[in-house]
Amino acid sequence: METSKLLSQGCPPFVIDHFQKKGITTLNPPQVKAVEQGILEGKNILACTPTGSGKTAMATLGIAKCLSDNKGAKAIYLVPLKALASEKYKEFQELFQSTKYSVGISTGDLDSSSEYLNKYDLVILTVEKLDSLIRHKVSWIHDVRCLVVDEIHLLNDPGRGPTLEVMITLLKKILKQVQLIALSATIGNPKELAGWLNAELVIDDWRPVKLHKGVYFGEGVEFVGNKQ
Repeated sequence: METSKLLSQGCPPFVIDHFQKKGITTLNPPQVKAVEQGILEGKNILACTPTGSGKTAMATLGIAKCLSDNKGAKAIYLVPLKALASEKYKEFQELFQSTKYSVGISTGDLDSSSEYLNKYDLVILTVEKLDSLIRHKVSWIHDVRCLVVDEIHLLNDPGRGPTLEVMITLLKKILKQVQLIALSATIGNPKELAGWLNAELVIDDWRPVKLHKGVYFGEGVEFVGNKQ
């Protein structure tokens, strides 16, 4: 699918312009599946595709459509690591630079309401920070219409998993109109997780670079098959 055809699917023009400026003129197979499964229609999506397959672009479609369709709406992009938060912050700053939308970030360990986040349309948060905001009952949380959970396989993490599960459960309960977009490259039970999230499952093994398996020993690598 050509990115120009996303306009007929309801995608905001600034997203298409952003993709094309980055040299992205066609969607790859997992991204096409996400569009076909309704990511631009506000449907919940669980994307289980390899690293480098363009999952952030899928989330971008959902976030941008949500913000453009719902006046005063907010979106949250949830990540497990501060470094990943900084990376996503820079990416969305670039996306929004010529639009009316703004992006904020909060990854601090300080337990506070961080009311200043209310002025941003998209907020990049760590799991711990979102937990703090929910416990402080920030008023703007009810304006969230799109929640992206990156690396959702961390639900299985013994440390962060329970907190993440409680937050998702709570937000699903209090945000009746929220679109949930969950992303991961490694999910052992995608069908069960999609059922729990009430989400359409986007699963694909497409990669930008073919993956070869091998064993390193001594001064060389012996690949499985005929790969040299």
